Amino acid sequence: MNLSFTVTQSELSDLLLNLSPIRPVFIWGAPGIGKSSLVQKFADDVGLECVSLLGSQLAPEDIIGIPQIKGETSEFMPPKMIARKEPYVLFLDELNACSQEVQKAFYSLILERRIGEYHLPKGSVVIGAGNRSQDSAIVKTMSTALINRMFHVQLVAEPQQWLNWAYENELHPWVIDYITQRPDHLFSEPPKTEEPYSTPRSWHMLSDALKEYGAGEKEVPEKILKVLAFGSVSSNHAGLFLAFVKSLSNKNLLSQIIKGDEKWPSEPENRDVLYFVAQSFRAKLLMELPPDKQKIDKNTQFLTHRAKALIKDLSHINIELAQMIVSSDDGKVLPEWFMVEIVRDLPRLIKNDK
Repeated sequence: MNLSFTVTQSELSDLLLNLSPIRPVFIWGAPGIGKSSLVQKFADDVGLECVSLLGSQLAPEDIIGIPQIKGETSEFMPPKMIARKEPYVLFLDELNACSQEVQKAFYSLILERRIGEYHLPKGSVVIGAGNRSQDSAIVKTMSTALINRMFHVQLVAEPQQWLNWAYENELHPWVIDYITQRPDHLFSEPPKTEEPYSTPRSWHMLSDALKEYGAGEKEVPEKILKVLAFGSVSSNHAGLFLAFVKSLSNKNLLSQIIKGDEKWPSEPENRDVLYFVAQSFRAKLLMELPPDKQKIDKNTQFLTHRAKALIKDLSHINIELAQMIVSSDDGKVLPEWFMVEIVRDLPRLIKNDK
């Protein structure tokens, strides 16, 4: 499912507070984007215990229970995990990964908050979550009857909110500083092949691994750092992260280059650093140059002036990287007014790019 509108972490928290007490909410989103942790945080915030059921591992009897004979009749006894006396948050994770039979077992639980004769304690909340079909995850078609019983939202990763969380939870400073410089690398779409890719969860895993090895406090072999990075996040992001770590001796290198206090690193042994800084420079231009030239302020006017000079300087060191800064190969385009000036002042870049 792809909804027309998406929500960030803080917007989802607000929606859960207002909607989940009256209607079950289903959260759509890619694996590792933070669905489970946000539901747990919601439960903590409202002072309720969070009970999680994993849809991909459930059988119908895990929901409706098993029959027990009482006198001349029988009744289904719901499982202990669900049949509680105090209100709680019931989190149905990977709900759209369960079979049609299990989905049917959820109908009354989601709509009426009951299983057979057992009703969830008053004040209980039911929340579902699942991955999208394009995420290359285990998903099954959700029945229309089940879809129609819930309010649906689609979660996206918002870098600044994740960074605020990362500071609060003391993630490794290398990870925090890297995502601060490259917020566009917090999340990448799941690949079609079996390989690691970047999500808020995978950056958290990399942070944990770096902490275990004491990276930053003691010297960690370069090969180990490569294993940790390439085993956690996408290969492109892992390579750039390692270049970033290598450049930490001068962590403000890009700012100093823009100011004119430093030059592009041109030594052959620093090619990876040059690539990282050039990528970061493109990301900065995409983020800070306004679409409308009339909205340029003093800061962006200076950045525009320096950008053209720096792209020209970079072209003398590495023409491919200079072309990468002004290209649209990744689907992201620099403002049209800026590209007009590039074509006028640096036509060689555009001609070679074509």
